[in-house]
Amino acid sequence: MIDNLKGDESWRMFRIISEFADGFDKLSDLGPAVSIFGSARLTEHSPYYQHTVTLAHTLAENNFAIISGGGPGIMEAANRGAHQAGGISVGLNIELPKEQMANPYQTLPIEFRYFFTRKVMFVKHSLGYVCMPGGFGTLDETFEALTLLQTGRVSKMPVILFGKSFWQGLITWLSEQLIANDLIEPIDLTLFTITDDIDEVVEILKQHRLKSHK
Repeated sequence: MIDNLKGDESWRMFRIISEFADGFDKLSDLGPAVSIFGSARLTEHSPYYQHTVTLAHTLAENNFAIISGGGPGIMEAANRGAHQAGGISVGLNIELPKEQMANPYQTLPIEFRYFFTRKVMFVKHSLGYVCMPGGFGTLDETFEALTLLQTGRVSKMPVILFGKSFWQGLITWLSEQLIANDLIEPIDLTLFTITDDIDEVVEILKQHRLKSHK
């Protein structure tokens, strides 16, 4: 049982509903947006932090809103790049016992208590995901997106894994274990793109925006 779901269930349900309502209301006019995921532990000295700032800045210049988890590390880098470009910089902040501290680069901060309500906001309001290196949280968000795509629960959208040296071991494992044991289909590996090229990421997202607005 999840600890923060115990207790007065009727009161808790109202809080959950209010989180959904608040998120839907504040993001209703967001426009085309890209979610960027990644570790809270990577500092501004990390190349991946720097790449994220550049990517978010470029996407904001191309009229994409940027959505992050609102915390430090890669989340900060995403909001920072969008903020520096004068774009919309959304932070879906969540209460955690450690690591999560709201970064100062959010133009639209929204607070959440529950992971599942926060995840719905990422899915509903993003036309693409960029997954930078990260830990359990990043992997959770990445595989949730892939599961929703695989099962047809969301419309087709780009899921981009940035950092070949980081992600390649996982891709090899997917092939050698999941595909080899008939746990997923070979076509499932086409649900995502792996790259080190910021321009390629931007172009993929621009092309998807064009297709989705036809």
